[in-house]
Amino acid sequence: MRICVAGAYGAFGLKHLDALANIKGVTVTSVMGPTRTKIDTLARDRGIRHASTDLEECIAREDVDAIILSTPTQMHASQAIACMRAGKHVLVEIPMADNLADSEAIVRMQSETGLVCMAGQVRRFNPSHQWIHNRIKRGELKIQQMDVQTYFFRRTNMNAKGEPRSWTDHLLWHHACHTVDLFQHQTGETVSEAYGLQGPLHPDLKIAMDMSIGMKTPSGAICTLSLSFNNDGPLGTFFRYICDNGTYIARYDDLFDGKEKPIDLSGVAVSSNGIELIDREFIEAIVHGRTPNGSVEQVLPAMATLDRIERAFK
Repeated sequence: MRICVAGAYGAFGLKHLDALANIKGVTVTSVMGPTRTKIDTLARDRGIRHASTDLEECIAREDVDAIILSTPTQMHASQAIACMRAGKHVLVEIPMADNLADSEAIVRMQSETGLVCMAGQVRRFNPSHQWIHNRIKRGELKIQQMDVQTYFFRRTNMNAKGEPRSWTDHLLWHHACHTVDLFQHQTGETVSEAYGLQGPLHPDLKIAMDMSIGMKTPSGAICTLSLSFNNDGPLGTFFRYICDNGTYIARYDDLFDGKEKPIDLSGVAVSSNGIELIDREFIEAIVHGRTPNGSVEQVLPAMATLDRIERAFK
């Protein structure tokens, strides 16, 4: 499998490069980045034979079978569609788009081409959430409530590497997207009720820095999600699953019961790196000609729910 990583110089582009290096039979044959100096240096350091600042140049190469898009959110939809139009399978980092219409356009193109198109919904692949999902599928658990906190301290436009961004991140379409998709994935239902509240817009970034979201499924499971870019404290996303048969606390790849006792996850995941698990799923879906876990079609209901919440803000 010959892969191009677009946005390879960014924080998550580098994570994908590290993950792909651990997967047998995969070669990164091309990388794309924002500036010639940076992307050429990266390609040389990683032993990658082709580098470009132009995605179209990468897409046109015969030694590229599939593309991983770790580019700015606002580019995802047009780039994913261009990749599929050129006959390339594509994995789009979260979110696949920042609005419902573009998300629907991606799904239509996937349906027309039959190519693998997957969204980077990493929470589906964290071992902690896999463990919960497997128990739900076996009929051992039923979610009654999910309480989720997504907290960062990000009052300037910086990325995960601490470098200035050329684009603006978003609490709803990026960070809430993780939880909205996971809630629907874990319950096996599409949200029937949803609302959102947002705080004042940042004067320079023009985005809400604080947000509260509530959701309910037809069977009655509820989810309460709090998000902030103003939290000067522990950072990240933390999940509390309140179930009919126990309470569980997920902190990324680690899982604890309601009394903070660690739960053994060794039988769940082949890696503790969610990015690697996503990349493995993407590649295996291409090889075996199957629909991946996290296909854009599967994720589309989450995008519809985000659209519903966004309209509630207005």
